[in-house]
Amino acid sequence: MSRHILPPRVGHPDVICAAVGWDRPLQTFFAQVCFRTEDEPDEGEALIWQGTEPGELPTPEAAIAVVAPYAEIPSDLADQLAADMSATIGEGDGQHQAEMKRRLFGSIH
Repeated sequence: MSRHILPPRVGHPDVICAAVGWDRPLQTFFAQVCFRTEDEPDEGEALIWQGTEPGELPTPEAAIAVVAPYAEIPSDLADQLAADMSATIGEGDGQHQAEMKRRLFGSIH
């Protein structure tokens, strides 16, 4: 799994941070935006979180689009995410990952 932390855009004081990355077991990119809340004023709470289902965000661009309104996006981020995905080609699930996928999704694929 990869994770790239992105700083909030100017003008979004309620955003603590955003993150995008590649989740190899779920074969999806993911995107999170953490907002300041009363309960979590310093760390924030992930009120936007996509890419938790297998294949939900199939491309780097899909993940970036989720966080773009809230975070500064480096110009090479899509390339970095594609490289993260490529680095995991050929890796398989371990026994515990496969079992959790069967429990959560009814399949290991």
